[in-house]
Amino acid sequence: MTSPSTISPKFLCAGNELGVVAVGFSGGQRKPGVDAGPTALIQAGLLTQLKEDLGYTLHHDDEVHNYSSLMPQSDPDYRNMKNPLAVSVVTQRLATQVYDHAKHGHLVLTLGGDHSIAIGTVAGTSRAIKERLGREIAVIWVDAHADINTPETSVSGNIHGMPIAFLTGLAKGEKEEMFGWLGVEPKLSLKKLVYIGLRDVDKCEKKVLRDHGVRAFSMHDVDKYGIARVMEMALGHIGTDTPIHLSFDVDALDPQWAPSTGTPVRGGLTLREGDYIAECVHETGSLVAMDLVEVNPSLEAMGAQETIRAGCSLVRCALGDTLL
Repeated sequence: MTSPSTISPKFLCAGNELGVVAVGFSGGQRKPGVDAGPTALIQAGLLTQLKEDLGYTLHHDDEVHNYSSLMPQSDPDYRNMKNPLAVSVVTQRLATQVYDHAKHGHLVLTLGGDHSIAIGTVAGTSRAIKERLGREIAVIWVDAHADINTPETSVSGNIHGMPIAFLTGLAKGEKEEMFGWLGVEPKLSLKKLVYIGLRDVDKCEKKVLRDHGVRAFSMHDVDKYGIARVMEMALGHIGTDTPIHLSFDVDALDPQWAPSTGTPVRGGLTLREGDYIAECVHETGSLVAMDLVEVNPSLEAMGAQETIRAGCSLVRCALGDTLL
């Protein structure tokens, strides 16, 4: 039996108002099927559970957006990026959708879709929090990958490996229609970024993390300190006076728990560790937005339901579902 959370939110106007954006978009990478992730999560009863079990009032248009009307007729590679026009226009629209919820002081949940969508979600959250509270946000990025490649350092050219670079200003959009809409001011400070669960980081990304002193907890750190101590250090770095955007890629979990995802890496978090991360963020009262991305039901079909259940569990824990 579950019940609404008793944690009082620090940066929201009402703890039970939840804006939901469902993003059926796969253009940030090249494996089809991740666009079906939001539908699978919703059909599994996630939104019903949030409403009936956790007491949220949902603000959702009952649509899984695929943005087909925005897709360009031609989208050639540019600066090594695959589908740059499509990803840029979709994330720009998504930034507005998230902002429209967040400006009212609602908690915002975005269901993806591949992780390129975080360019839009974090940009939308950042804008709303700056306007409403005059504060910067922190981002907790739970992922097997750092996703901080620039277009020039990326080996694959897939933009789902670049969102942090664009959000922090390490990568710049030279044209309005190719991420120039992000503007000059970074949406996220590298000092307010924390990684958890890293285990597949490119050489160039490692250099960036070291050069900028980014707070990053690899699976080695999780093994060494335990997830409880890692969360103490992560949240201690952020502090108690900063709104948190939690961006959770299901590939942070070991494939044993979430096999149906595009870039699985063995040796990851257990589901219980993932849930604990989400629970700890909720307990701070500082959560203002969450992304759940990279659920791909078409991959490892035998494990699709397990992956979907894991994704639902992570969201419920972040939004206040407790064991007792």
